[in-house]
Amino acid sequence: MSLYTQTLRAATDEFQKTKSYAEKAFAQLKDEDFFTRLNNQQCSISAYIRHLSGNMLSRWTDFLTTDGEKPTRNRESEFTEQPIPRTDLLAIWENGWTTLFNTLNNLNPTDLEKTIQIRNEPHSVIQAIIRQIAHYTWHVGQIVLLAKHIKISRGEAWNYMTIAPGGSSEFNRSKGV
Repeated sequence: MSLYTQTLRAATDEFQKTKSYAEKAFAQLKDEDFFTRLNNQQCSISAYIRHLSGNMLSRWTDFLTTDGEKPTRNRESEFTEQPIPRTDLLAIWENGWTTLFNTLNNLNPTDLEKTIQIRNEPHSVIQAIIRQIAHYTWHVGQIVLLAKHIKISRGEAWNYMTIAPGGSSEFNRSKGV
């Protein structure tokens, strides 16, 4: 397997893992929790969903041939608070991820040698992919932290997606480490 093929597979795996963490957080929330804000400077989970999807649609549509910041994108509107049914929010979420994964699945290993534009700045395809992994992971971390805060502030237990605090020794033993 070529290095480029390994790179595409690793990137896809990281995107899938990131998506999964957010979805495990979503599963622990009530519908109204998607609109909770800790303060006026903090976004809701709904806003993060709309922002991530807007970014994905802009960056991954016609990825190799057009600038990643599409003129049709209204980034600022992604952060406005608006009540949207959970099913619609999750459809927005899926639409962004579907666009991303379809694009990754259609890239050829030689595409990784190409240069694309994001906001009129040249990026190697590998650099653009890494940039988006970092961006999406950042916001999913915010989503998970906010979801955990919401749930724990109600006195409910948080279901950890990774090793729970205090569980490292047991996890390592189970893996033979």
